[in-house]
Amino acid sequence: MLTLAAPVTASAITVEVARACDAAVAKAFPPRQIGNPAAGSAKGTAKDQREYFQKCVANNGKVDDAPAEPSKDSKPGK
Repeated sequence: MLTLAAPVTASAITVEVARACDAAVAKAFPPRQIGNPAAGSAKGTAKDQREYFQKCVANNGKVDDAPAEPSKDSKPGK
């Protein structure tokens, strides 16, 4: 007999929360070159940005104004 486990359901975030968090990430981690996402961020790493976004989503679109401290493996900008 084959028994299937019930799928784990993940709660979806709302569009409003996603937009608010995306705007917060863009404000907290400005790009090095405006209009060029490939240039990277002037502050932090991609991991820092993901963690900041996840924290924002967990807080329903509300985060502190200051981003998390940059990780120790991040390279200083030139």
